[in-house]
Amino acid sequence: MAPTTRAFATRLASAAAATTTKSTTRSTAACLRSRSNRRSYHSHDHPPPPGAFNTAERQILSAAYRHVPDHGFTHKTLSLGARDAGYLDISTNVVPEGPFSLIKYHLVSKREALAPRSAEIFNAPVGGADGATPDAAAGTRGQLLTVPERVERLTWERLLANRDIIHRWQEALAVMAQPSRVPASLHELALLSDEIYHLAGDLAVDPSWYTKRASLSTIYASSELFMTNDCSAGFGDTRAFLRRRLDETSSLAGVVGSIGQWVGFTASAGLNVLRSKGARI
Repeated sequence: MAPTTRAFATRLASAAAATTTKSTTRSTAACLRSRSNRRSYHSHDHPPPPGAFNTAERQILSAAYRHVPDHGFTHKTLSLGARDAGYLDISTNVVPEGPFSLIKYHLVSKREALAPRSAEIFNAPVGGADGATPDAAAGTRGQLLTVPERVERLTWERLLANRDIIHRWQEALAVMAQPSRVPASLHELALLSDEIYHLAGDLAVDPSWYTKRASLSTIYASSELFMTNDCSAGFGDTRAFLRRRLDETSSLAGVVGSIGQWVGFTASAGLNVLRSKGARI
């Protein structure tokens, strides 16, 4: 693994896992007030934010993305995409962040694809996906799964979305490791974790809201790195790695001695991750 990739992994793990154990009830209350004073990612009371790309950018990036398996996340790929989209090669200037825009396009488009994929997986009648006759009375597959099980399935689906470009992903990580790109990369990782928990039906409003997302961010990033070197059939080793990490995290609450310590731990972890992304809290 390239040194820049290792540096990014170390920085990401530090940002997503840094904790302090000297948390008080006051810090927990401040954590909750902080969330209430900010619009959450998923809100029915506010219009959705504008898209990440304008029309010209999206046309070029979507055309360029088809060339990533062969040419990577490079300026050449962008030039080929501009040509395919009917623009002059120099039109890549409308994509101001260069190859990072192509990486961001991958991150955003695969995250947005999770919602329809979630509906396809979890709304399927029991028995329908295995060739058996669906039994509507038995409910849907999603109803038979717990929130952690749905989180695991959605995280795995997102990892599988990397399979066509996984041989190019270490190149992308090297770009994302550049200091000017780290905040945007962490922000997109936070959006992904929140999307997964939202689609999994997590309704928690206590301080664990922060820690669960911070933990999933760390687990996803480490699983993604593992996947870049996974040669097993169907990336089976990566899924086993993902499940082990999720199981370790789910058992953490039982290791911490008391409820008070657990609340303090989760609040501190969440606050530190948000601060690492520049949140003023």
